[in-house]
Amino acid sequence: MAEPIRTTCAYCGVGCGISATPTGPRSVVINGDAAHPANAGRLCSKGTHLGETVGLTGRLLHPMVGSRRASWDKALDLVAKKFRETIARHGPDSVAFYVSGQLLTEDYYVANKLMKGFIGSANIDTNSRLCMSSAVAGHNRAFGEDIVPASYDDLDEADLIVLVGSNTAWCHPIVYQRIQAARAARGTKLVVIDPRRTETCEDADQHLAVKPGADVALMNGLLAWCVAEGMTDPAFLGDSVTAPDGFWDHIGTGHDLWTTAKTCDIAPALLEQFFRLFAATPRTVTLFSQGINQSIRGTDQVNAIINVHLATGRIGKPGAAPFSITGQPNAMGGREVGGLASTLAAHMDFAADNVARVGRFWAAPTMATKPGLKAVDLFRAIGEGRIKALWVMATNPAVSLPDAGRVREALETCPFVVVSDIIADTDTSVHADVRLPAAGWGEKDGTVTNSDRTISRQRPFLTLPGEAQPDWWIVTQVARRMGWRNAFAYDRPADIWREHARLTAYQNDGARLLNLRAWATIGNDAYDAMEPFRWGGTPFADGRFPTPDGKARLVLTKQMEVQAPLKDWPMTLNTGRYRDQWHTMTRTGLAPKLARHREEPLVEIHPRDAQALGIGDRDLAQVQTAQGSSLFRVMLSQGQRVGEIFTPIHWTDQVSSGGRTGLLPRPLVDPHSGQPGFKSTPASVERVATEWKGFLILRGQEPVKLPCLWSTKISVPGGALYEVAGNGDAARLEACLPKGERVEAIDQTRGTRRVAIIREGKLAGVLFITRTGLLPSRDWLIGQLSVEGVGASVLAARGPGSQPDKGATICVCFDIGLNQIVAAIREQQLVDVPAIGKAIGAGTNCGSCRPALANLLKESRQETLHAAE
Repeated sequence: MAEPIRTTCAYCGVGCGISATPTGPRSVVINGDAAHPANAGRLCSKGTHLGETVGLTGRLLHPMVGSRRASWDKALDLVAKKFRETIARHGPDSVAFYVSGQLLTEDYYVANKLMKGFIGSANIDTNSRLCMSSAVAGHNRAFGEDIVPASYDDLDEADLIVLVGSNTAWCHPIVYQRIQAARAARGTKLVVIDPRRTETCEDADQHLAVKPGADVALMNGLLAWCVAEGMTDPAFLGDSVTAPDGFWDHIGTGHDLWTTAKTCDIAPALLEQFFRLFAATPRTVTLFSQGINQSIRGTDQVNAIINVHLATGRIGKPGAAPFSITGQPNAMGGREVGGLASTLAAHMDFAADNVARVGRFWAAPTMATKPGLKAVDLFRAIGEGRIKALWVMATNPAVSLPDAGRVREALETCPFVVVSDIIADTDTSVHADVRLPAAGWGEKDGTVTNSDRTISRQRPFLTLPGEAQPDWWIVTQVARRMGWRNAFAYDRPADIWREHARLTAYQNDGARLLNLRAWATIGNDAYDAMEPFRWGGTPFADGRFPTPDGKARLVLTKQMEVQAPLKDWPMTLNTGRYRDQWHTMTRTGLAPKLARHREEPLVEIHPRDAQALGIGDRDLAQVQTAQGSSLFRVMLSQGQRVGEIFTPIHWTDQVSSGGRTGLLPRPLVDPHSGQPGFKSTPASVERVATEWKGFLILRGQEPVKLPCLWSTKISVPGGALYEVAGNGDAARLEACLPKGERVEAIDQTRGTRRVAIIREGKLAGVLFITRTGLLPSRDWLIGQLSVEGVGASVLAARGPGSQPDKGATICVCFDIGLNQIVAAIREQQLVDVPAIGKAIGAGTNCGSCRPALANLLKESRQETLHAAE
């Protein structure tokens, strides 16, 4: 057996270490790396099942010019020629790069260098703009540099952890498990501030279901409370912090408990309980994520949190810090090299001395001298014809950007679009003139930086498939063809890493904390063997900050006016992630086990709202905003506030006829960071009636377009499951069945149609449709895709002696369903989550299902009490 390769996970910003042991050309056994400081061997469900995503299904394996395969030379020459011609005719600002937190630091570095130092424009932005740029702007305003002043170790030493706008149990499960371990070990208190009651709230000491957009009022009210109770730190404020004129008068006016409670729509007694707990607990970590950042006032929300920590001296100390936790595996690496349009490189902005310094270091002929267009403005400029050549790397903006319909229109009208990606067909790549096959996770070689500034190696353990190449190589080849051969004479990622490290140290007299001087001269072998390390030590432990006077800055923040419901758009739309999916599903969508937790894109709505709108659970509903509309399956949820709905961000045209959340949010952005506000869009919801429903199961992964109102593709072992619904003649779907021996059963009374296609004794496809009846469980039929000798009895949808329906998947790691868990609780009289784990294994791996298990236990106890009464 091959030796295990130590690498890092492809998903979120936790940056978990992985031990990958190849078992074949495209197969691997995945384990957590017990030696990695971020996860100590633990993995979430997505990381655990990374091995299911390394196949070649859907891969782009060769350069494509239009719809034809091309050689690398032809494709690269064309890209270089088109960019040169566009710059010559329209200037450097007529071209743009849109890149990704999926890139490695070395990829990011060469793309940023090419655009800002050689093309001469700062029109390079990243999808990280959508998830953490408000944190960057907030850090710069408060600290003078984009420094995360915390580490995961602080979670182990905190006495209070406050989660603000973060469904940590789902979006960062390993961090959540670390929080739970701290609670068990030292009694750490947990407070969750989130409009939704998510699974993160299930075991919290307190949940504040604030009105969306009220976070500034909440934090200003908390600071006002701390001032009134004498809980600020006058010595730290005097030595290490400055405040703008009028700051303290502003905090003292209109931020009393009662006013704050009214603004936040929180009971005053509940709010006071939180204020008292915070004030009495010096070791506090406030961990915040997209619920804070993804707002048109996100930067002020970040600074309102930081203000409280600065004013109370809760920074630069063990267990005390504001902590921004990023969404992508290398969002931090992109920030370090300057991947944002608003930064230059190595934590430097566009001040004249920084432009001159970087220009000298790069020997750059045409340095960008001002910030470029941020993501939303960049695609608006494309639509207006100001940008005429675009290169998209490792991201899918036609899905992920707000007002995605306009983004598609812009891509369609752009004269020249290049997409480098691992997937052949995405909602973005269908608009590309040139598609370039990039290396994927398991094939890439370089570094990433996680949320607590830990830099780790991502190492290859699979050979490059087809003609795929690393992103850094692709960018370098284009740069050389544009005339800058010597400046991009890299032979390997280590060459780029050393240059990046040197730039962080170049003429850095200590004004910037980012300084990788110690790693600037390491050899290739040392680079290959690099162990994870966290740069920057414990920032601000000495009370000094990277500002001209060495002091942090309090920032005056004002609560935006929370919009009242509109007549045509009475609901408020919130968007976010599901536990087992990632971004636009180009990777996680390939993993059958990950697909079963939330099989379809759901709109979650409070039962009271649903009743008023005549909408039932599992109905279809049209969610509409001023920007667009899309269809979703309905899920009734007590966790939603009345008047608010939630939809997931993941589904695309490649896998569903609905669920296109990106079509819905407004293209409004924070004025400081340019980050879009995904969390609070006026919306309406309307039930959509259908005459029939059903499902289609097909062997293999060849995509099909189904002629019906609703269809969603779900990867299953050996094939694909499509959930379908619609009106009119359902028999049209039979055209999607493969050829073979046909068996069928039709019940005209119930409008039921069951058709199976058997080829060479194996199930090739099956279609079940009903107008009034119930549909059987899909699991047994899915299992028949791998069975020899299937016969007509398959239409029964259940074999002799087969197991009962396991129910909706709760524990993805071990494929354990709701019905199995409920049965075990009842039959074995299980009383806590560890008992469930011991009995059937659920919750014993990544732990992300433990809040759901706790909730099932609670429901079981309530049912027992009701029965006793």
